[in-house]
Amino acid sequence: MSPTKIGTFTICCMILMVSLAGCTGLSPTTPNAEISSDVNEINVGDVINFDGRDSTSPSPTIIVDYNWNFGDGETRLTKSGIISHYFQNPGSHEVELTVTNDYGESDSISMTIFVNSPPSIIIEAPGYVKTGEIATLDATNSFDPEGGNLEFIWDFDKSIDSDGDGDPAGDADSIEPIADIEFLEAGNQTGVLTIVDDMGGISSQEWTIMVISRTYYVYWEEEKIIYSWSDYLEQGESISLTHEPGLNSRIIEFNASLILDSELIPLLWPEDNFSLHVNLPMTGWETSASTTHDNITENASAYISYDELNDIPENDYNIQGDSAENIIFSLLNEPGQRWGMGEWIWTITADQCDPDLPVDGIDPDTGNDWSLEIEFIILTPRVAEIGI
Repeated sequence: MSPTKIGTFTICCMILMVSLAGCTGLSPTTPNAEISSDVNEINVGDVINFDGRDSTSPSPTIIVDYNWNFGDGETRLTKSGIISHYFQNPGSHEVELTVTNDYGESDSISMTIFVNSPPSIIIEAPGYVKTGEIATLDATNSFDPEGGNLEFIWDFDKSIDSDGDGDPAGDADSIEPIADIEFLEAGNQTGVLTIVDDMGGISSQEWTIMVISRTYYVYWEEEKIIYSWSDYLEQGESISLTHEPGLNSRIIEFNASLILDSELIPLLWPEDNFSLHVNLPMTGWETSASTTHDNITENASAYISYDELNDIPENDYNIQGDSAENIIFSLLNEPGQRWGMGEWIWTITADQCDPDLPVDGIDPDTGNDWSLEIEFIILTPRVAEIGI
């Protein structure tokens, strides 16, 4: 075979091989698209990362474009094989990647991403309640569009960190579909309900309930209270008596009288000498008096008496408040009107029991009987609710 023929035969063979390759519809330079993602299921608003860097193109070609179609109406063209995307619409999305090499040839591949819908929150609640009442918030009609199970998290007050984690938001004050809340203070009370579905989808909704004050009628009832004690003391002995006459009331005046029993023969024997002391630790006040015997026809006695201890308050009026207890507390603790609150400590001391005429060498009366009576005039606040 001559070189020419050989050459002619070789050229003919090469032409035939190219023709056969074209008949298959394949090109030795067509790229191969590959796609992956970090997750296949996400919630609305979450970001997902796609990776097409495993796509290849036969040498000597290279991939120059990555065309992304996210199936939600958005497309992107990138030069690198990685991209992130936020899905705002729920449902299944067919994400397609088309890679193109520098020869203009391309290949496509797709994958399905499921985007979970967040729960839908429906809260039924009263428009208002009065202080001290319990409001029922009902979220049982809330639902998951995909039919999943729901978890309920009620934060009764978004400004208070009830669980002590340093963040007032997201406190789980109740985890039931229905929450009962008692409101103790008037004003607009705002909380948050968060619902989580079984795929981690989260929805939150604020709610506000108007809490109105109650209206009360206030009047002060005047009362007279009498305390009395009696006993026997020998010279040098003392006794202390403690009580709290101003409990739940305002003290206006008091009169205390200490009376000693008379001696058997007062004309011959001098009367005994006792002292009466009163101490008010909370008020920071104390005073004393000693018995005197100015009239032989009367018993030796000591008196302590004071009036206008506190002001006479306004009477018969209406007032708004969160509760009757709060109003009474405020009235009794009005600045400057707390005189006499707390314990009163009365101390009786037998300072001197004068020696009586001895009988067979023995003093027949080394002490004396006494009686103490204290009369208080107090005002007690009475509070009655009269409606909205």
